[in-house]
Amino acid sequence: MRKRRRPRPQPDRALNLVAVTRDCPECQHRLWARYDNFRTITTLDGVLRLTLSVRRCINPACPRFLRPYRPEAEPHFALPYHEFGLDVMALVGRLRHAEHRSIPEIHRELTGRGLVVAQRTVTNLLDRYDELRALATADPERLEPLLRDQRRVILAIDGLQPDVGHEVLWVLRDCLSGEILLARSLLSSTAKDLAGLITEVHQALPVPITGVISDGQDSIRNAVARALRGVPHQLCHFHYLREAAKPIAEADRHAKKELKKRVRGIRPIERQAEKEAESDPDDEEAEIVRGYCAAVRAALTDDGLPPLAASGLKLQDRLSQIAASLDQVAARAGRLPGGLKRLQQLLRHGLEETAALFPPVREAYKWVKRVARILMNPEQLPAPKVRRRLVQLLVRMRQAAAQADEPSVEKGLRHFLRVTKSYWPGLFGCYRSSDLPRTNNDLEHAFGSHRYHERRASGRRRASPGLVVMGSARVIASLATRLRPEEGLILRPGYVPRWQELRAELEARRESRRKQRRFRQDPARYLTGLEQKCLQLLLPS
Repeated sequence: MRKRRRPRPQPDRALNLVAVTRDCPECQHRLWARYDNFRTITTLDGVLRLTLSVRRCINPACPRFLRPYRPEAEPHFALPYHEFGLDVMALVGRLRHAEHRSIPEIHRELTGRGLVVAQRTVTNLLDRYDELRALATADPERLEPLLRDQRRVILAIDGLQPDVGHEVLWVLRDCLSGEILLARSLLSSTAKDLAGLITEVHQALPVPITGVISDGQDSIRNAVARALRGVPHQLCHFHYLREAAKPIAEADRHAKKELKKRVRGIRPIERQAEKEAESDPDDEEAEIVRGYCAAVRAALTDDGLPPLAASGLKLQDRLSQIAASLDQVAARAGRLPGGLKRLQQLLRHGLEETAALFPPVREAYKWVKRVARILMNPEQLPAPKVRRRLVQLLVRMRQAAAQADEPSVEKGLRHFLRVTKSYWPGLFGCYRSSDLPRTNNDLEHAFGSHRYHERRASGRRRASPGLVVMGSARVIASLATRLRPEEGLILRPGYVPRWQELRAELEARRESRRKQRRFRQDPARYLTGLEQKCLQLLLPS
């Protein structure tokens, strides 16, 4: 990134700030104005020259003897030792998270407003904004009245792992208000670690936690049981069905792959139709061929999301409809043009060769759909009746697995029953409480939304490395900026010490990341430095 090449303009405004505190908080002795400090801060309205009148306690017996008292209004203009004002940081955060601007685009916007700033400084300003916005969002004074009005909290828990092998960003969110209560990166995700996060949130809340929603991860289950005894723990129905139907979805994916392999000859038919259309733009036959090819390509590229969307079965159904349409045209017209005839033969060949793969998948998916319908509970039945219906269906499923002639059907149904037994205690809490959701998809969508907006701003397809380091602040700041842009950067008096603690925590994580990068760049040099430090520690001086 480019550094700043122009000097900062001279201040066009001046302001004097005086400390409001007149008496020492420790000894109540009168504070004396000892000296003035000067700061130059770049704001959106121009360059500001601050004159700060600093006071000191002159009582030698006081523990705060000669300790400086700076004006209380100073942090409302800028952070300590920072050149740019809080309004500049707020603009950088809004441009990034709400308007999805990249760092060079934000730099051009700032310079267009007359600010003299380096491009690499914009990255630092964005980091400071994330820290401050996360601090303001998690402020107890902001959350307490909001949570007290709803009188309870429904806790959603999930983890986001930007890089495999690195920390997992754990997020605890209130389902009722949508507020993120805690976001923290953990290198290990044991039940003890997660229980500590849950206990920290539980002790900080002014209202009780009346329910928890999460996926079926064992460490989360054990952590909730340890930290929130007696609180209903709902396990996500989507995660349950996805895990239970995994072998069935895998068989569907395999059947789809085999069918797609046998329909790969569509491109030569399209090329021939394109050549005919170029030579004769009025050739309706070529246009019809291209229309049928477009339908085939649309069917091939439509991938559903397991477990409920069986993309293989959908592909077979759609290709069968296209083949039936071609057969109907051939039966009524007596013949097909050359391109359509080749396409008809291609589809029939693929469907016939893979016909034996789909009936077992279709049979197994009927059971998955039946379980999903019972769990959706459109009749709003109470929990005992839903449980009784599901028990009756599982009995029939067990009988079907025992009588199945196809090994893949038996394997898929037995796996479904085994996973159901594991999830069983946490499947029915949502029917006892209308506040407890059936799925944890809202939190999953929040993760997906953050990744989507970050990709729009940065162009990176994968999560950025900074998300590992800054995730505990960046995810909160990004969501809060997009969902509540009217709040802005509201900081309570005395926010600087809390910001410094957060900054120190993030810097420690960043230093750990730096060490890993230095080792990858030069392992020998990195290890030599550690050896020297170790020898200095162990050998006598």
